[in-house]
Amino acid sequence: MRYFKLSDDMSLQGRWLLGDPTDSQGQEVDDPWQFKAGCPVQIETRLKIPIDHPGSPLDYSLAGVGNTPIVHKRVANIFAELAPDDVQLLPVDVDGQSEPYCILVATRLIRCIDDNASEEVRYWKPEDGRSEKVGKYRGVSGMRIDPTKIGGTKVFRTWGWTIALIVSEDVKDALERARVIGAKFEEVTGPSAISPEERDRNRKLLALRDETDVAREAFWRTLGKLDDEVIIPIVVGGNWPARRQVWRVIHRPEGRTLLVTDGLSDFFVDRAEPSVGFGLELALETDEPLGDVEKSWPLLLLERVGNELAEHESVREKVKVGFLSMEVAGQGVPEPLLTKEGRVGVLLGMESSMLPRRFTMPAGEVRLVTVKVLMPAELAYLLDHGKRGRDELVRRFAQEGQEHLSRAWRQAVV
Repeated sequence: MRYFKLSDDMSLQGRWLLGDPTDSQGQEVDDPWQFKAGCPVQIETRLKIPIDHPGSPLDYSLAGVGNTPIVHKRVANIFAELAPDDVQLLPVDVDGQSEPYCILVATRLIRCIDDNASEEVRYWKPEDGRSEKVGKYRGVSGMRIDPTKIGGTKVFRTWGWTIALIVSEDVKDALERARVIGAKFEEVTGPSAISPEERDRNRKLLALRDETDVAREAFWRTLGKLDDEVIIPIVVGGNWPARRQVWRVIHRPEGRTLLVTDGLSDFFVDRAEPSVGFGLELALETDEPLGDVEKSWPLLLLERVGNELAEHESVREKVKVGFLSMEVAGQGVPEPLLTKEGRVGVLLGMESSMLPRRFTMPAGEVRLVTVKVLMPAELAYLLDHGKRGRDELVRRFAQEGQEHLSRAWRQAVV
C-alpha cells in the first residue's frame, strides 16, 4: 500500500483563507491544535469557521494557526465511506456559506516515520528548553514512513510530527476522482528521494544549523526574555546565507521590545562549512506598544533593511565597520515616518549603552547592528550635512535619552 501526505494547496490563486474555529459567541476555541492531535475530540457545541481573507471556496483547506482541516460535505462523505474507523467529522458553519462543511479529525496516531529513509529529521533535545517536547520531532522534511507499521489504517497522523495528515492510496484516488479543490498530495512511501551523498551533506548542514542556533539563542537570552516562537515569512529563501529568513522577539525592561534578525550570521548553505555568514545581525528596539508583532511596522522595517543588506555586499561591508544611512519602502509604516516620496530613512550601526556591539559564535565574531528609524526632517538634515550631520544627530539622540530606540510618534531632534 502506498501512502500520501494530504496538504492544503496554497498555490491556488484567489482562494479563501480561513480562521480558527469559534464558538457561537465568536470566541476562538481554547485549543485550536486539538483537531490535529491524532485522537478524537470532545466538542459540545457547533463551531463556526470565520473567513480571514475572502476568496473562492475550497473543498479542502486548513484553517487558522491550528491548521484545522475543513472539508466540504461531499469530501467528508468520501472519508466516512472509505475510513469510517479512522476519522471524526464535526459539522461546522463557515461564514457566509450555505453549503455544508465539516472539521476532519484523524483519530489515529501512528509511530511510523522512517528516520533513515527521510531526507531530514530533527528531534527536540533537553538543551532546547522545551521539556514537554523532548524526544519528539522538531522538524521533518522529505518524509518517508514505514508501511509495515500502518496495519489497515487509511487516515492518520504521524507520531511526534502531527502536522502531517496521511491518507492511503485508495483515499487519495477517490479524492482525485471527485476533483476535490484545494487538496495536494505528496507520496511518503517508496525509495528515498535523495542519494546517500545528499543525505550525508544534509547531516552536516543539520549539525551546523544546530550549533549556530544554540549559540545565537544563548546570546539573545542575555538581552532579555526571548519569545519561544520564531517569526518566519510565508515565502522563505532570498539571499540570506542559509536561505532561511527568521526574526526573534526579545522583551526588555521598561516595556521595550527588541526585534532581531536571526540568520544573517548563518553558515553559507552552499558551502556546508562553519562560518558566520555575513558576520552581522540587525536589532531594532522600540518602547512603543506593538500589538501583533508580526504585523507591526518595526518588523516590516527590519525585514526590508535585512533584505537590502542580504542583496548588496557593498552595503554590508560598510555597515560592518561603521555607520550607514539608507532608505527603504514605506508601505505599512506610520505616516509621520514617511518622506514625500513615501520612503523611510534609517541609521544603521549607532552604538548604544544598552546593547553590546558584538557577540561571539563558534565560527567567529558577529556585529550586532542597531537600526534607528529617522524622522523625515532628520533624514534631510543628514543628507544635507553628511558625516557632520550624522554625528550631530547621534549626539542629540544620546542627549535626549533616545540612543538607538526607534519611535514613530516623537518630535524630530532637528
